[in-house]
Amino acid sequence: METVLRISDTLKSFRETRLSSLRPPTEFFDPNRVSRPADLNTATHRISYNTRYFSGNYGLIVALLAVYALITNVLLIFAVLFLVGGFAAINRFAPDPIQVGEHVITQKSLYTGLFVIGIPMLWISSPFSTFFWLVGASAVLILGHATIMEPGIESEYAQVQESV
Repeated sequence: METVLRISDTLKSFRETRLSSLRPPTEFFDPNRVSRPADLNTATHRISYNTRYFSGNYGLIVALLAVYALITNVLLIFAVLFLVGGFAAINRFAPDPIQVGEHVITQKSLYTGLFVIGIPMLWISSPFSTFFWLVGASAVLILGHATIMEPGIESEYAQVQESV
């Protein structure tokens, strides 16, 4: 029961902190603010400002890309579920050694069997390529959006407020 309360409090604080910083889609996809930066200094300034200003939206983009990557890599989902389910089943149903005929099956031998099957299956499902695809796709989308979006008028007031 304590765990459920802790999880609900964590989700509530996540909603209050991260999801409250989501900008509306009309502002995030505003075609009037799209322009090519004049030089590298302007692009760097835009990236710096927009990554802070649209941080909630960019976090949502990364989360959606991660869900897409997992859905399209069914073997990775199966391998992770196999390993997690195996750990849970071994801990729940076989905490003590089991006598099967003349053989004694210990928790250690069950974990060894789980690893012998699960680790190659996880390796074949290519989690590293999925991770690097996620990093690359997120970087291209976020940096591309942050570079072409002009900062709003509120960015000028933020500079004035910092100097006061």
